[in-house]
Amino acid sequence: MAAITSFPPIARRDSVVLILGSMPGRESLARQQYYAHPRNAFWPIMGELFGAGPEIEYPLRKKILCEQRIAVWDVLRECVRSGSLDSAIHLKTEVPNDFRSFFQRHKNVRTIFFNGRKAEAAFERHVRPVLQRFLNGIQQIALPSTSPAYASVSWGKKLSCWRNVVDHLSYEQGFR
Repeated sequence: MAAITSFPPIARRDSVVLILGSMPGRESLARQQYYAHPRNAFWPIMGELFGAGPEIEYPLRKKILCEQRIAVWDVLRECVRSGSLDSAIHLKTEVPNDFRSFFQRHKNVRTIFFNGRKAEAAFERHVRPVLQRFLNGIQQIALPSTSPAYASVSWGKKLSCWRNVVDHLSYEQGFR
């Protein structure tokens, strides 16, 4: 099994929110787009919250999120995984992205939202131990995974939880 590699972040220097997944799935890797699986709820949720839904071309969706000061990335830069599920990631093969450089370039990030517990766990395992000083003052919130494999949480409940992103952006805009 060969290692798979994630994408560069979707981000502008003035991003205040960072949404982190774990590693793109097969469909996303094949299309070179974040959250490309047609049943993944990420883009439908972004459509409800920001008008960046799956019916819009991918480059425009990215632009809309950037205009909202939202960055999107994955915790892992590389890993070995059989299939698309996070549970199939071989832990010993995980290589995190370069968060030191990211936080040096994106000094306005005030909140990290994890797209599922697996992303949060990978962040805790690989990033927090070496970058604690960069994380001071940055709130971290785990949200329900938008993956179609996480079907135990309804669409309505996922959308309700993901509204936290809007709340944090509204709060940050008060300090612009």
